[in-house]
Amino acid sequence: MKRLQDRAKISASIHYQNDSVKTRYFKEFKAKGLEELIDEEDFVLKVNGANTFEYNTNLNLPADFYTKVMTNGSEWIEDDNRYFYGQTFTESNQKYIIIITAKDRRGNTSSIYIIRILFFGGLAFILLAYIFGRFLARRVIDPVARITYEVKRISASNLHNRLPESKSTDEIGDLIKTFNNMLDRLETSFEIQANFINNASHELKTPVTTIIAEAEIMLLKERSVTEYISSLENIHSQASRLGDLTESLLKLTQTGYDGKKQLLDVVRIDELLMDVKSDIDKIYPNNRVKIKINKIPSDPSLLEIPCNRSLLELSLNNIIANGVKYSDNETVFVTLSGNNSSIKISITDIGIGIPAEDIPHLYEPFFRGKKASKYNGYGLGLPLAMKIIRMHNGELKIQSEPDQGTIVNITFNTANIRDSNVNS
Repeated sequence: MKRLQDRAKISASIHYQNDSVKTRYFKEFKAKGLEELIDEEDFVLKVNGANTFEYNTNLNLPADFYTKVMTNGSEWIEDDNRYFYGQTFTESNQKYIIIITAKDRRGNTSSIYIIRILFFGGLAFILLAYIFGRFLARRVIDPVARITYEVKRISASNLHNRLPESKSTDEIGDLIKTFNNMLDRLETSFEIQANFINNASHELKTPVTTIIAEAEIMLLKERSVTEYISSLENIHSQASRLGDLTESLLKLTQTGYDGKKQLLDVVRIDELLMDVKSDIDKIYPNNRVKIKINKIPSDPSLLEIPCNRSLLELSLNNIIANGVKYSDNETVFVTLSGNNSSIKISITDIGIGIPAEDIPHLYEPFFRGKKASKYNGYGLGLPLAMKIIRMHNGELKIQSEPDQGTIVNITFNTANIRDSNVNS
């Protein structure tokens, strides 16, 4: 349409021009300067009146086209890819209608090309989407489905099974590693639980069996007073052992409750250590426990923590008593230090120490190392202490070397404890 409009202006400019040079220039410009159109024709119709004009029989156009040209000054129409553009112009006080027509074969061809491009492009897009979808399914959905299938095959009876490791470092590889790590922890927990049940059953069954057997033997016939006393002492010893073991198991179970609900007391750690020292003096009258308070904050309230006093005292008692017991009553140093954000208790002995291979198992109930087996105990004190300290948002670390001694470091992050206490 823009090209037809340009040609209409040029044709109107050279119509009936008396200047031959100007006329020749416009004709050359039209022929050489404008792009050639297909079957281009131009018609100039003289307007005789308001609604009359000279008609050309070569133009087969509807009447309303001429009416709109006369009314609006210009108009266009299209018929089977042939476009007609008409506009009015005035020359020497005479009004004319110029009509330029040409075929738009290129536009029609372009439309066909566009339709073909859209059609084949759509087919290519569907094909690429299918291929990419299959690739995506192979990379993402298939591994997830395989993981789901493998996970369904794993139960409590075959926790040793693992998902096949993936060499890729994408999210699927991370998922497999994470799940295998979780299975490692679950398998360890199940093994600890199984060992706990076996050991607990053995430890509980032994004194009960001894008491029953002792009583049955004494009831077979009358005994002397000395025999009765000896038997009762044996029964009392086994009953005391059974009572201590039961109490330890109950306390170990108690630490599995919600720790926040059990933080009932606000205790100063230095005072708690003094109370623990008094209890140790009763159990081991000749102990050589030395308490040293070092680098503590000037504000005494910074040594206070919310806690379950009886449980926290029990945990410290167990650790310090272990130092006394396993060092054969050598000197045990208990050092207390603190600042605005933490409280640290360090317990050092020069006893038998702990072999490196036993350290990972120290927190397993009923576990006792080879060197510790000659000392009385059930292997519940340290696991119990660890659970209590963790319940109070504390951290327990053990460093030890065989025949050199052991260092137990207990750290309470008092800033976190106070914040959680305020929020609760």
